[in-house]
Amino acid sequence: MEIGFYHLTRSTLEQALPRLLARVLAIPARAMVLSGAAERLEALDTALWAAAEWLPHGSPATGDAALQPIWLTSEDGAAPNDAAHLFLVDGAESAHLARFQRGFDLFDGNDENALQAARERWKRAKAAGHALTYWQQGEKGWERKA
Repeated sequence: MEIGFYHLTRSTLEQALPRLLARVLAIPARAMVLSGAAERLEALDTALWAAAEWLPHGSPATGDAALQPIWLTSEDGAAPNDAAHLFLVDGAESAHLARFQRGFDLFDGNDENALQAARERWKRAKAAGHALTYWQQGEKGWERKA
């Protein structure tokens, strides 16, 4: 599985996530957003509804997963919406990476604890044999780094 690590330096998760999800929907494909904090799901839901693009989505509190192109959850496991793309946010980790075609690990580069935790996730993903890419926000958008 390919996992892209997305280092947020110029925007918040709530600003960056909708743009990345819009790209996945344009493929077209489905996505699951796994948050490390259940209390964050409402804020993510609000951010997706406020996005410039239409991002149909649901969560355990709001809808039937099978009908949702984007599923927001804090429960690791099978993607109930048959998502091929997994977004890991708020420090979330999944024991089920093999179920997805591609992963996105988004982390706040302005938070030292989040940065250190992302480095540890990178090391574990590399040791597990995943193909890794590293992206950092720059003046013109996402820049792939070596």
